[in-house]
Amino acid sequence: MKPRSLSDALLQELAREHGTPLFVYDAAVLRSRARELLDLRSARGRGFDVVRYAQKANPNLSVLRELRAEGCRVDAVSAGELRRALAAGFPAQEVLFCADLFDRDALDLLAREPFQLNAGSPFMLEQYARANPPRRDVVLRVNPGFGHGHDRKVSTGGELSKHGIWHADLPALAREARTLGLDVVGLHVHIGSGSDLEHLSRAARALVEAATHFSQTLRSLSAGGGLPIPYRAHEPRFDPAPLLEVWDSARSELEGRLGRALSLELEPGRYLVAEAGVLLATVRGVKSAGATEYVLVDAGFHNLVRPAMYGAHHEISVLGRDAEARTPFAVAGPLCESADVFTQSKGGALETRPLPRPAVGDVVCFHDAGAYAAAMGSNYNSQLLAAEVMVHNGRARVVRPRQTWEELLRPELDSLE
Repeated sequence: MKPRSLSDALLQELAREHGTPLFVYDAAVLRSRARELLDLRSARGRGFDVVRYAQKANPNLSVLRELRAEGCRVDAVSAGELRRALAAGFPAQEVLFCADLFDRDALDLLAREPFQLNAGSPFMLEQYARANPPRRDVVLRVNPGFGHGHDRKVSTGGELSKHGIWHADLPALAREARTLGLDVVGLHVHIGSGSDLEHLSRAARALVEAATHFSQTLRSLSAGGGLPIPYRAHEPRFDPAPLLEVWDSARSELEGRLGRALSLELEPGRYLVAEAGVLLATVRGVKSAGATEYVLVDAGFHNLVRPAMYGAHHEISVLGRDAEARTPFAVAGPLCESADVFTQSKGGALETRPLPRPAVGDVVCFHDAGAYAAAMGSNYNSQLLAAEVMVHNGRARVVRPRQTWEELLRPELDSLE
């Protein structure tokens, strides 16, 4: 749901001032979610030692700075995200590079700066060691042989996933790491986005088993991310406390076996940012196709691709019209693609939503759009990237201006003969 502090009146004002499509983020929600995880304690009185934000969910520098101020660390999956982390003020030694391969720019950065590597493929260890990096301690991402998420496309474990090092390959990789002069100090597992407690608990057991191959050097465990949020009004909130109990138990078991303390990390992405953000769009018209009525708005899957990609659900409201009678509408965008519909199910089947009958100029709000929305934005159909605004204690500021036509065209115009 949209944050309570982002009232309809405030959002309508921001839409008038900055235009649409427009992303609006509530800094208080970002900080609240971070504090919730940082302050969590198990029955043993211990919590997650590190809450590491998976910035791929939303890499806006102002979002990163808000979370850094609360004590979060950050991971990065590309050279661009490594640079964003530095720009947001994170020390290089607190940034974890998590990927299944190196491109040239990323490997060059890891060879110069003391970022830590989380390797998701066996071949990365030799490439990393050959680059003569300033750090020789590494983390391994384990594919435990299974995955689970809210959709097959975001399940990141098992034979159908490219992610992580296959669990059966770990003994050989332990020997190779020693030969290369690398210390495997951490193990990480992430089985999918929007998973549940049962599968996240299985992942903990998988790391306990994997740890036997690195008993001399292991110092940390990472529970990965994948924590779900309630995208529908009737869905309960995910309680992270039982997850901490599972992982703290796994950590204690290993500490007893190894005879030393281990650090425990959590790597949330959407859990920290999704509920903090909304996407605003303006109604440009209403039309019928047989029995289906369409509300056409100026935002599309170039702003919020989740419904088109895997039928993800986002609550939709018409600002200032909550008390009115409702009619089923399909809500669609401006792009020349049949997939450019916000109201669809998995597989692309068209759905409708009960909405007040909108008029041209009304502002529509897509809820829980703080994660995997602006981060996955594109210029498809030569659409401009949307502006992003952060609200902090009732005051709004632009944290990413709307792209201009000159910015869109200039790189190509400069290349013309």
